Amino acid sequence: MSDPIQIKMGGYGPPTTSFSRALKFIGDRLESEFGDRVDIKYAWNIMDLGYQGHEIIWLVESGLLTLGYQSTSYQTDRVAELGFADLPFIFQNNDQARAAMDGELGAVFTRKIEEKTNFRILGYFENGFRHLSNRLRPVRVPADLEGMRIRVLLSDIQVRTFELLGAIPLKWDLSEAIAGVKAGTVDAQENPFSNTVTYGVYKFHKFHTESSHVYLSRPIFLHRQSFEGWPEDLQDAMRRAIGDAVILQRDLAVEEGIRARELIESEGGEILELTADEHAQFVATVAPVHDDFRRTHGRALFDLVPEP
Repeated sequence: MSDPIQIKMGGYGPPTTSFSRALKFIGDRLESEFGDRVDIKYAWNIMDLGYQGHEIIWLVESGLLTLGYQSTSYQTDRVAELGFADLPFIFQNNDQARAAMDGELGAVFTRKIEEKTNFRILGYFENGFRHLSNRLRPVRVPADLEGMRIRVLLSDIQVRTFELLGAIPLKWDLSEAIAGVKAGTVDAQENPFSNTVTYGVYKFHKFHTESSHVYLSRPIFLHRQSFEGWPEDLQDAMRRAIGDAVILQRDLAVEEGIRARELIESEGGEILELTADEHAQFVATVAPVHDDFRRTHGRALFDLVPEP
């Protein structure tokens, strides 16, 4: 009998997150179908092993991991079109965003990533809408962000967005951001409520704004040579397992967000909901970022966003 096919899956959160539970779902499905033909291993949080969050990209591309996930923002330096996902206020709700990522927009992203990397993209987990948190003061309008040092993703578009809002953006990896929040060397951050809780930020930030300023997805990427070297039945099974895992993860993410919001408030955090006028002030202030993207990349990607 030949040796089992090793499948090593990794992420950058504890095993309780929706992402980790989705990986476990994939592994359990494959084990139930293939038994000792596969050997499934997990690295739930690579930061516990001394890596930075963004290093999951090279861990998969090099084949040290077989499968991982990472927000699209972390690959914009190689795939410029992914910067579209970093544009503020592109999506109005989950249904619209999911339809885009499962439809033509996601297909374009997949093709562009696979053209320029050593990945095979088989789906998109939901990181969801991101909100502001800070340790200084309530934020209702852009002027409230003036001079705040805010951690942003490794994205030039996010940098430009928060410069327009008057903040001082710091393009830091997740591990650096967590340390900065704890030390008070960064005043603010932006994340889904679930991430704000998962990484302990809510313990240091009293003020939260439900800004929903950007929706992000996390591509599920596989080491190309490993995946393409598998028997066809295993490839097909992985595709099916990931398709079902995406549905599971998105449902779990909604539940996580609700529980995280409740925990933030139970621990004394203040969550502000923007009025229509306050929201409009944010949209108008960051509009130049959209103009910049259109000048560089045209309108094509904008046209792939379905109606809400």
